[in-house]
Amino acid sequence: MRQGTRNSLTLLGICLVLFTTVATAQGIGKQKDVFKDKLFAPNIILENQDELDLSKEQFTAIRAAVVEVQGNVAEHEWDLREAYMKVMADLDEVPVDEDKVMANVQAALLAENEVKKLQVAMLIRLRNLLTDEQMQYLQSLRGN
Repeated sequence: MRQGTRNSLTLLGICLVLFTTVATAQGIGKQKDVFKDKLFAPNIILENQDELDLSKEQFTAIRAAVVEVQGNVAEHEWDLREAYMKVMADLDEVPVDEDKVMANVQAALLAENEVKKLQVAMLIRLRNLLTDEQMQYLQSLRGN
């Protein structure tokens, strides 16, 4: 495997982990997959790039979409981490200031929601890069 492809797969894997972590934290992982057969994770697309016969343009656009999202997600993750650190510090106070904690929880949830929106937007961009035949192939991998 070429070094560039390996790096791309690693980057895309990180993005998938982020998406899965956020989905699990929100309980989505416990429910039916709401995006089943509609959206496809970048790692699944790239793992099957030969079978999908991805064009150079498709591969480049997929990589660009993932890299763009990673940069934007990183910014929101800093906000999320900062908000949760404030929540943890607030919870050490006696008595706990409920309004202050809830304001920081709200900030964390807003950052988390922005991450989810960015990730879903990326998945939509990836889907729009695929042909009908490529989407059918990916759907077939899910056992439908």
